[in-house]
Amino acid sequence: MGQANAQRRAPQLPTPPSGWPIASYPTYAEAQRAVDFLSDQQFPVQDVTIVGVDLMQVERVLGRLTWKKVIAGGIVSGIWLGVFFGLLLGIVTGGFLGPLIVGIIGGLIFGLISASVPYAATKGQRDFSSTMQLVAGRYDVLCDPKTAEQARDMLSRLSL
Repeated sequence: MGQANAQRRAPQLPTPPSGWPIASYPTYAEAQRAVDFLSDQQFPVQDVTIVGVDLMQVERVLGRLTWKKVIAGGIVSGIWLGVFFGLLLGIVTGGFLGPLIVGIIGGLIFGLISASVPYAATKGQRDFSSTMQLVAGRYDVLCDPKTAEQARDMLSRLSL
């Protein structure tokens, strides 16, 4: 009995998706729309899985970094952090102006250091800002074999 309880509490390990492919779409939005259509048709969507295939890590470059931009960004983020902590400290201590000024000054210094040191450490090897995304080349919709044919028939009536 104890072993059975331990197995129920154990976190589920990632497993590959199962089911029959019923449709394939170039974008996640289209795959999501297909599953939403099935749901609107009262189909048991708990039998459906959306699987991203041919995964790619995409880095989108936003712009060039300069010392001016790094310092300005550090100052702005530091001041916001300082305002937050200053107001929080003001709530605890009862006064607002003193803690707010201390928070802003401390945040400004922290923001400058936390932005400038990492940028200086790159020594010009990464003078751009970017965001990372994980995207798929296509999105397959899989369905439990017992209802896959019904789902495929329903999706054939969906015009994307």
